[in-house]
Amino acid sequence: MTKILAEILTIGDEILFGQITDTNSQWMSQELDQLGIRVVRKTTVGDNEEDILSAFAEAEAKADLVLITGGLGPTNDDLTMPMLARYFDSGIVKNQAVEDHVRNFFESRGREFTEMNKRQALVPEVATVLHNELGTAPGTWYEREGKVFVSMPGVPHEMKHLMKEHVLPRVREFFHTPVIYHKLIKTVGIGESFLADKIKDWEENLPGHIKLAYLPSIGHVKLRLTATGDNREKLAAEVSELIDQALPIMGKYIYGYDGTTLEQAIGEMLLERKQTIALAESCTGGYVQHKLTTIAGSSAYFQGGVVPYHNDFKMDLIGVKEATLAAHGAVSEETVKEMAEGVRRKFKADIGAATSGIAGPGGGSEDKPVGTVWIAYADGEQTIAKKLQLTQNRKLNIELSQIAVLNLVRKSLKG
Repeated sequence: MTKILAEILTIGDEILFGQITDTNSQWMSQELDQLGIRVVRKTTVGDNEEDILSAFAEAEAKADLVLITGGLGPTNDDLTMPMLARYFDSGIVKNQAVEDHVRNFFESRGREFTEMNKRQALVPEVATVLHNELGTAPGTWYEREGKVFVSMPGVPHEMKHLMKEHVLPRVREFFHTPVIYHKLIKTVGIGESFLADKIKDWEENLPGHIKLAYLPSIGHVKLRLTATGDNREKLAAEVSELIDQALPIMGKYIYGYDGTTLEQAIGEMLLERKQTIALAESCTGGYVQHKLTTIAGSSAYFQGGVVPYHNDFKMDLIGVKEATLAAHGAVSEETVKEMAEGVRRKFKADIGAATSGIAGPGGGSEDKPVGTVWIAYADGEQTIAKKLQLTQNRKLNIELSQIAVLNLVRKSLKG
């Protein structure tokens, strides 16, 4: 199966100066990946003629497909169109369809159609024009010796529309692309090396056209299965069967697939069980509640919560006993259990969860160093607490704590 290679080239000083973030390249990479096209390089060049021409030549030498964004305005510093004409040894001509579109674009909005606007209709003679319904700068398509260049505006919504409606269908037809199917398996509560050790036999027996990649992030490990072939439905069925084989080994760590987040997975479990939850957070400062409420429809299961940072409010708001705090301190198994039980009662929820710890960088002691965190879960029948020994970094400790308490809720709900 022939590999199709691509380069993404962005043009504009504003990107190099950091005035604009290039989100286009990531999006285009994802779309090309779905077609089985591998992006081998992403390049950004400024508004300089020789740099642009050099980038064109390097891209053509490396890739079969070159996707270009930016530099398509009507002003003198927009160089993409004249440089493409020069690179392909082509004259520049007026495209009447583009001019009519641009004229209508401005006049239908009550704006003047100027001589400067007319320059948008000047395109290289060798180019196939791709109609930009959403803006004034057209896309253009070039073919030479089995390779393709495509130029598109840098405005994200215009570029995406052109890609979906015009570019991707043409690319698929031109290159007869293979099918690549990805499936993400999302795990929590186990490190990358431990997970790899658990599934090593399963991994070693994967068929040759299905590859496994480990994608670790803070508190999570994603496993990406990538299958290559010519039938998407067949590949999806193969991957699903392989996942079923792995479930007895790692199923207890899996919380979802593809775009599912941990907080979304917990929300779905609570909805399925018709249960509600409330939070009492000290060291995480409401971050767990924030994560839960980013999910649309969370009001169906999230009752509310408190952030009782000071001990007085642990007692006054959710009923932690003064004697408990005196004997064990705020960062303790006993206190965090009472916090989870108390917030559950306070908000009349089925489940209460709590965090209390020393996020840092100060406040630690020999017995309770920075990074010591207690988390708890209570449901009226059982109360479970867990001690975490985390890092010296405050932000990282907060992030790891919210993942840990959500995972404790997930595991408790699963039984």
